[in-house]
Amino acid sequence: MRGYLNRFLQMLPKLSTEEVKRVVCEFADENNMMDSILDSLSSGLVIVDNQWKVIQTNKAADRFLFSVGIDESKAEGQFLWDVISDNEIALFLKDCSDNCRSHAMQEFTTANADGSVRFLDISVMPLLKQSQISGNIIKIVDVTAQRKQEILLRRMENLAGLTNLAAGMAHEIKNPLGAISIHVQLVQKAISKKRKGDGTLPDKKFLEDHLDIINEEIENLNSKVMSFLLAVRPVKAELKLYDPLSVLQGLVDFITPEFSSRNVCVALKAPEKVPKLLIDEKLFRDVLLNIAQNAFAAITEKNQDSGKSGFIDFEILVSSDKCNIVIEDSGCGMSDETVSKIFEPYFTTKANGTGLGMTMVYKVIKEFGGDIQVSSKLGVGSRFVIVLPVPQTDRKMLSS
Repeated sequence: MRGYLNRFLQMLPKLSTEEVKRVVCEFADENNMMDSILDSLSSGLVIVDNQWKVIQTNKAADRFLFSVGIDESKAEGQFLWDVISDNEIALFLKDCSDNCRSHAMQEFTTANADGSVRFLDISVMPLLKQSQISGNIIKIVDVTAQRKQEILLRRMENLAGLTNLAAGMAHEIKNPLGAISIHVQLVQKAISKKRKGDGTLPDKKFLEDHLDIINEEIENLNSKVMSFLLAVRPVKAELKLYDPLSVLQGLVDFITPEFSSRNVCVALKAPEKVPKLLIDEKLFRDVLLNIAQNAFAAITEKNQDSGKSGFIDFEILVSSDKCNIVIEDSGCGMSDETVSKIFEPYFTTKANGTGLGMTMVYKVIKEFGGDIQVSSKLGVGSRFVIVLPVPQTDRKMLSS
């Protein structure tokens, strides 16, 4: 097409009016064909000049960007970030412009009109004209289906753990039922004996003692069933891209006053660049809070008589494809046996514990596509490492 255009320009003075019209019509048809091809692409494309003013968008881009606030009728000739209401996307594009980044990629979460979440992969590439950069091409790919499939696969994997959970529940139910059965039989035997004798009811205190135990066991059984239902209920995680540092900082600010009053120092260490992670902000905070509270309990148990101080340190460590959140404490620590069973349903070292708190922690981290590792030493403390994957689009950002 380019060579044909050059030949046409060279021959233009020799061409008749009709021939010029014919060639122009051919060019118009070619241009319309190119527009049709662009509009047929499932990926969105936005073309901007060197000043990042919009030159052209295809239909997919209009559809994707409209969902985040672009006014397509007014977009042409405007700075791209000025016609996008989504602040994160606008800041990303403005940063690319300010820092002359012609090769950049990042993933974003946006909300559809119905409130559902959409995952968009946005990449920036240079627009070349005669070997010179004359602008940029912004490519938008909807990866929502891919992300939902990944979430579904993880949930199917989590279902495999229900077998062990059900087995544990069966064992937990067996003991209260056995106790109820024994005390009911004792009451029945006492009543049967009295009927065969003087016909009076057994002593009131005798009945009340047994009935009180039966009621306690029924209440215990009900509590275990409710805990089981909570444990097997699917995790309703609304996964979006969040900054883990902001979640950690908020948690540290929340727990510091209470922990400091009990002589427990809380610290947070993080690098300058922390990638956004695909997590549920509330569930992630609950996981961190659960671990922090356990650490606090372990420190107070260890130091309750000595009056010594303790610490809980949070740290974020980032590699090219992983983000590690480390929580380390100076508590009483755990034995190797306890560490090996800490995530098992109904395993607890607390007198009033349900044994499901750390099971839920493990379940949530797996829902995020991550893993959690534990190391501990009796009398020294414990170290939890939450390993979460860095979205592929953020990996280049970390290495740049």
